Amino acid sequence: MRALDLNDPGHSAVDQRLRDGLVVWLTTVTPDGQPQTTPVWYHWDGTTFLFFSQPNRPKLANIAGDPRVSLHPVGAEDAEDAVTVEGMAALDPSVPPAHQIPDYITKYLGLIDGFGWTPASFAADYSVAVRVTPTRFRIL
Repeated sequence: MRALDLNDPGHSAVDQRLRDGLVVWLTTVTPDGQPQTTPVWYHWDGTTFLFFSQPNRPKLANIAGDPRVSLHPVGAEDAEDAVTVEGMAALDPSVPPAHQIPDYITKYLGLIDGFGWTPASFAADYSVAVRVTPTRFRIL
């Protein structure tokens, strides 16, 4: 399925989990075909995922070479609520810096403070916006 059907209680629960969750595991593919997974902080708006990266990170090079990615939200220990989102990733230079996105900063302010950043210093360090447009949701 390409989108969540919010009239379906299971899909609605996934949507809420994606809105509330703090981390998704992003899987990209290296130039030699090796999947590489890394956790990212993200914002889900119901249509696309947005995350920020430090410049020159391997995930950005991987996305430039192959924009197909998958996202895996953290779930229950027994994986009974497993969700995989397949999508296409692209740099999005139209996105303002992270500290200018109220929903994103509100969600992560405690973690930003805990790591010793300010919202502005976090945005300066993680200055590359990446948007993932889902192409398929797999919900167990």
